[in-house]
Amino acid sequence: MTDPQRDCVIAGGGPAGMMLGYLLARAGLEVTVLEKHPDFLRDFRGDTVHPSTITLLGELGLREKFLALPVTRLSTLDAVIEDERLTLVDFGALRAPDNFLVLAPQWDLLNFLAHEAQALPGFDLRMDTEATDLLHDRPRPGESDDDAAVLGVRVRAAAGEHEIRARLTVAADGRSSTLRAAAGLIPVETGVPIDVLWFSLPQPSDPGAPTLGHLSSAGMVLTIDRGDTYQSGLIIRKGGFRDLQHDGLPAFRARLVRAAPKLLEVVHTLTDWEQIKLLTVQINRLPRWHRPGFIAIGDAAHAMSPMFGVGVNYAIQDAVALANAISAELRQGVVTEQTLAAVQTRRQRPVKLMQSIQARGHKVIARSTEGRRVVPRAGARLLRLSSPVLRRITARVIGVGLLPEHVRTPAEPGPRERIVKRG
Repeated sequence: MTDPQRDCVIAGGGPAGMMLGYLLARAGLEVTVLEKHPDFLRDFRGDTVHPSTITLLGELGLREKFLALPVTRLSTLDAVIEDERLTLVDFGALRAPDNFLVLAPQWDLLNFLAHEAQALPGFDLRMDTEATDLLHDRPRPGESDDDAAVLGVRVRAAAGEHEIRARLTVAADGRSSTLRAAAGLIPVETGVPIDVLWFSLPQPSDPGAPTLGHLSSAGMVLTIDRGDTYQSGLIIRKGGFRDLQHDGLPAFRARLVRAAPKLLEVVHTLTDWEQIKLLTVQINRLPRWHRPGFIAIGDAAHAMSPMFGVGVNYAIQDAVALANAISAELRQGVVTEQTLAAVQTRRQRPVKLMQSIQARGHKVIARSTEGRRVVPRAGARLLRLSSPVLRRITARVIGVGLLPEHVRTPAEPGPRERIVKRG
C-alpha cells in the first residue's frame, strides 16, 4: 500500500521532528511525522529548554502557552566545585523577556508541539509507526546507488507495512538513526572519556538553593531540579558501569554521598540497578547530512554530549533552519540538493564549535572519575574572581547559542479536523 504523496515525511517525533513538522504545516505544506513509540513518555531525555528556544516559541505565538505548563524557570545555574558554591551561568544577563532557562520533562514539550500542530492543515502525526527504510529512485546512467534520489520511506505499523512518498524525507530519528544508515551516511566519532548513569532521587527535606551538580575529586553528580525530585546523574569513566555493578549498590550509594553530601538522606531509595540507566555519551557528526531528496537533522546528524544540556535546542535550531530554507521550494515541488547543502553548511558551524567546547569539558570532568582534583586551588580562585564576566559569556554561549535561528517561514493558518493515525 502506498499513501498519497506528501510534501515532507519526517522520521522521528523528537524535538527536531515535531518542530519541523509544526513549522512546515504552519506554512501550508502537507507533512507527516512518524513516531515509532505509542507515546512520548520516556524518561532521562533532555529536559532543558534554553532561552533561544523560548524566543522561537515567542516568534510562533506559543511562548505564554508553553510557560503556562508546570515548568521550572531558572535564572542562574549554580554548581559546587571543590566544595565551593559558584554561579556558572547568569541568564539574567540576557535580553528580557527570555532571560531564563526552563526545566520541563521532554514529553511535555513534545505533547505541547503535537497539540498545536494538530490544529494545522496538512499536519499528520502517526504514533506507533516506524520508518524502516528509504524508497529510492533508480540511479541514472553513470550514477551510483548513493546518488539516486530518495522518494520517501517504508513504514511498519500495527496495520502492516506500507510506503509514504514525499518530495523530501527527513531523518530526525536520533543518534541510532535507521534512515541515516539506509542513506549510507556514516558519522565520524569523537572519542569521549566518560559516560553518565541517570536515576531519579527524591529531594531531601532541606534541598537548599537549586544546584546543577557537584564536582570534585570525589566525583561529579548532577542534581537537576524536577519539583519534588532530582533527575540525577553520576559521571563515570567510559565503560566503567560493570565495575560499579560488581562493587554493589552500597558502594554506589556511598560514592554518591562522597561527591554530593546533601544526598545522604535520600540515596537509600536506590535499591535496584534497574533504577539506574546508562547513557553512553557520544559526540559525532556526519561529514555529509544530505542526499537528493533526503537530509538528516538533530541527533541523526550530530550527537551532542549532555554537557550544558544543549542537544534539544540544537535539534530545534536545525529544524528552524531547515524549514526556513525549504518551505518556498517545497511549494514549487522540489528541494534542490544545493539548498540542503546550504543548511548543513550553516548548521554545522555552531555544532562543530559546541562539540569542541564539550570535548574540552570532558577532559576536565574525567579527572573526577580518576579521583583527581578537578580545578587547582589557584584556578578556583581565578574562576571566582572572573565569574561576573564568565557568567555573561556562558549565558550567551549556552542560553542563546553560537548561531541562533529565527522563524522566517510564513504562517498560513486554517484549522481543520485533526489527523492522528495509530498504525
